[in-house]
Amino acid sequence: MIKITDKPLSPERIISEVKTHSSGCALSYVGLIRDTSYGKQVASVEYGDPDGTAEDGLRRIADELKQNWELNAVSIYHRIGKLNVGDINLVIAISSAHRSEAFAACQHAVDLFKEKLPTTKVETYMNGSTKSGSD
Repeated sequence: MIKITDKPLSPERIISEVKTHSSGCALSYVGLIRDTSYGKQVASVEYGDPDGTAEDGLRRIADELKQNWELNAVSIYHRIGKLNVGDINLVIAISSAHRSEAFAACQHAVDLFKEKLPTTKVETYMNGSTKSGSD
């Protein structure tokens, strides 16, 4: 399942989507909004999908994972809107017969997400300044 949503993300529910009878493991990455960035205190981070193409970007990441590793299932959820420190902004869940495949695929998925962030991102700091773009 691939999803862009403005609702809070539930890692447990997303992990349950990827479990299959042939899975030897199901693992996840949970991305959080941290309290500091570039040496500044973060007030909030806002993600947007103005072109409506973010789900396609996540789908391309999932497709690449499936082409390069033997996986049972992949789910990627990204939350948009204004998020506060501690909020979950990304959940990647992967299942496979063997853990080595899942760990490698998950690491690659996070790297691709950071490299090709499929949404806009604006960090707002406690001092009132902002920064646009990915980290």
